[in-house]
Formats: sequence, C-alpha cells, structure tokens
Amino acid sequence: MSKAVNVLNELLVNLFNDILQIEQNALQSGDFKDLSVTEIHTIEAIGMYEPRSMSEVAGDLGITVGTLTTAINKLIKKGYVERKRIEEDRRVVLIQLTKRGKLAYRIHEKFHSDMIKATIGGLSKEEEEVLTNSLEKLNIFFKDKYNLKHKGE
Repeated sequence: MSKAVNVLNELLVNLFNDILQIEQNALQSGDFKDLSVTEIHTIEAIGMYEPRSMSEVAGDLGITVGTLTTAINKLIKKGYVERKRIEEDRRVVLIQLTKRGKLAYRIHEKFHSDMIKATIGGLSKEEEEVLTNSLEKLNIFFKDKYNLKHKGE
C-alpha cells in the first residue's frame, strides 16, 4: 500500500470513530442522556412532521421492521415516539415523534449543523468545494460498492 492509501485509511477510520464518539458525548452531556446514537438516528429517520409507517422508517435505516419494532418500543417507553392508528384502516400503525422526540430531533440537527460549520469554518470557497466534491465521490463509491441506498431513493 502506498503512503497516501495508508494515511487516507487512517483518516477515514479515525474520522468515523471520532464523529460517533463526539455524538455520543454530546448526547450524554445534554438533556437526552437516555438516548444512544442509534436511537437518535432512529428519531432522525422518523422525522419531524408526518407520521410514517414502520416499513418506511426501517427502509430508510436499512434495517428490518422487526429490529425497528424493538427500537421503537424502547423509544415509546422513554417518551420520544408514539404509535398512531389511522381512522380509514385501524390495522395500519404509524409512528411519530412526541414533543420530547421533536426537541431531541432539533437539538441533534443543531449538533450536526454546528459540526459542519466548525469543519468548514477555516476553509476558502475553493477548499470547501474540493472537500464537498471529494466526499460526494467517496460517498457514491461506498454506496455503489456495497449496494447501499443513495439519499432520496
């Protein structure tokens, strides 16, 4: 392996681990100590506005409905999510965020926004474009190589 490949590998692994650790630390030091990173990402996948079906959310997260059911049951117990049946067909169960869930969503969204601002804060417009284009290419490569869904599919 070339030096560049070794450096890039180390940077990607460290960056991934650091972001997860920073996210976990931010959760643990805030008002949402009872949430794991996985749970906050589940809250993020449910979204703020429209109730969603379990299969939609499971698909977005790339997990089975069974796995999601376990996570949702925990989030319901913690007061972040609620189940809702639709009047037209009582068999259809949708999930949505509670007020507390929406607050967690907003705070997590701000965390990501602050992290991005800090990341690009000292960059010139050209450096910002190079970074964005490089990360987009990397993202597409990984998604195609490992058959992952592209955002919006």
